[in-house]
Amino acid sequence: MNRTNLPEDQGMLFIFDSERKREFWMKNTIIPLDMIFLDKDFKIVNIIKNAQPCKSLDCEFYSSTGPARYVIEINGGLSSKYNITNQTKISW
Repeated sequence: MNRTNLPEDQGMLFIFDSERKREFWMKNTIIPLDMIFLDKDFKIVNIIKNAQPCKSLDCEFYSSTGPARYVIEINGGLSSKYNITNQTKISW
């Protein structure tokens, strides 16, 4: 939240204690983001592409389509640029 930029080679990783359906919103977010939801085994559940900043009090929620334990946020459009799909292997 409140980031004015995000270098292309960086992202934000959210790690949760359990695996369940996750919801994110773009309140106080200034730049578009791609949200990559992953399960406990680092398999991509789904990708929200180019989520736009919320400029009102009634923000849209972006959800995983199944249980997720991790969420990676990167600059909007990078998942397409780097051909990240549900088949992409993620590790760190």
